Amino acid sequence: MQPGPWIDSHCHLDAPEFDVDREAVLARARAAGVGRLVLPAVRARDFEAVRGLAHAHGLGYALGLHPLYLAQADEGDLDRLAEALQAHRDDPHLVAVGEIGLDHFVPGLDRALQERFYLAQLRLARDAGLPVILHVRRSADALLAGLARFAVPGGIAHAFNGSPQQARRLAERGFRLGFGGAMTFERSLQIRALAAELPAEVPVLETDAPDIPPWWLYAKAGERAVGAPQGRNEPAELPRIAQTLAQLRGWSIEETAARTSANVLAALPRMAAVPFAPPFAPPLAAPASAPPTAA
Repeated sequence: MQPGPWIDSHCHLDAPEFDVDREAVLARARAAGVGRLVLPAVRARDFEAVRGLAHAHGLGYALGLHPLYLAQADEGDLDRLAEALQAHRDDPHLVAVGEIGLDHFVPGLDRALQERFYLAQLRLARDAGLPVILHVRRSADALLAGLARFAVPGGIAHAFNGSPQQARRLAERGFRLGFGGAMTFERSLQIRALAAELPAEVPVLETDAPDIPPWWLYAKAGERAVGAPQGRNEPAELPRIAQTLAQLRGWSIEETAARTSANVLAALPRMAAVPFAPPFAPPLAAPASAPPTAA
């Protein structure tokens, strides 16, 4: 199945998990019909690496400071972000400010620090006229409060798992909502209900590779305890993940590709200047993964 071209709206291709086979990962993605990827940065020290990957391979990228990495950041990183956004303001591959946001799920994080960096980055995005890619875990209301203060031109709420009311409020502000591997688990009732019921203009597809593996790559806790590796997610999995969205919506796979790609381009307009890469043929070896396991 290769109806594409698909867009993976969230992929951390710069992650060390891809250091051994990054070129092959990209080749498999393009063989699967995934013609565009968005690479969000998470730390200031990664900005140039992410930008370099985007230019080397014809991808989109975003620059931002992730809430889970703020313990490694300092106030100077906000200056570095501002400088990078200014320096690359005319770069068509720079499509957003991200990954930014708030994480109220992981214990022990400094919420005041997260709030300060989040608001500062919203201000930078507003001033640059760029959409944002949001990290949201049990923090949708706080994120919305920040968006009420700084009117950014929409963007994507990555891996969204909030309430229908929060989803509606984000959509009213011009945001699309990202769905990926978590949606493939039958027990992910809230995520699957949102994916099925949101207006057709809202869902976008993502992998968050190498993270959030779909059920067929997921090793359960008991399996990991006896040495089974956690499967590494990668963008070539996107078309199979998309089958779940198609089934939930009652769409054909072709309609799913067309709608979700159009939604990414609406959320991140600069992606329109990043051409779809042609598929590689023949496909390279399938991605290494743990044996399929039921959710």
